[in-house]
Amino acid sequence: MMVWNSIPSQLAKENRKFMYGALREGARAKDFELAIQWLEDAGLILKSYRVSKPDIPLIAYMEMNSFKMFMFDVGLLTAKAGLSARLLLEGSRIFEEFKGALTEQYVAQELHAAGYPLYYFATARSTGEIDFMLQGDLDCVPIEVKAEQNLRARSLKAFCDKYKPGMAIRSSMSNYKQEDWLTNVPLYMLAEYLKRTIYVVS
Repeated sequence: MMVWNSIPSQLAKENRKFMYGALREGARAKDFELAIQWLEDAGLILKSYRVSKPDIPLIAYMEMNSFKMFMFDVGLLTAKAGLSARLLLEGSRIFEEFKGALTEQYVAQELHAAGYPLYYFATARSTGEIDFMLQGDLDCVPIEVKAEQNLRARSLKAFCDKYKPGMAIRSSMSNYKQEDWLTNVPLYMLAEYLKRTIYVVS
């Protein structure tokens, strides 16, 4: 229950990496690994693992001890966080940061439901994080998630300048838009877009 109850607060952080120390001072992985495994086996949580290098195969660069933990459903996360329907519909200045967590939760469950393993990329210093990484047939596909229509994608641009992926995706509340170096895909059609445009290893 400590792990389960901590998920909203873990996702509310700017760096959404799961921290054992947030559960109990001095806590270590061995103290909670069985509880986490139980929640995962029961289908109650989704784990997105950090990859240290955006290269094929992603599983070769996966770090087992560094992950984000999501609930299996965005509605459950909303209820667990005590958010009202009115707040979700009308928005609020104080709600902005957690809105990003809900959006990332939504994309995680969409990708999971479509059969894609969940990975994200971050450097050792946690700068320039890419929300999701998918393994295509020829290279890796970075995906940046935006909660609203804010289309600034500095981390994604820096990533593309450095690693030169064949495709980059930003998913947001904005309409479909093809740009020189990325494609903006509406949140509601992300999974369908991936299925129709690229082969992604699942």
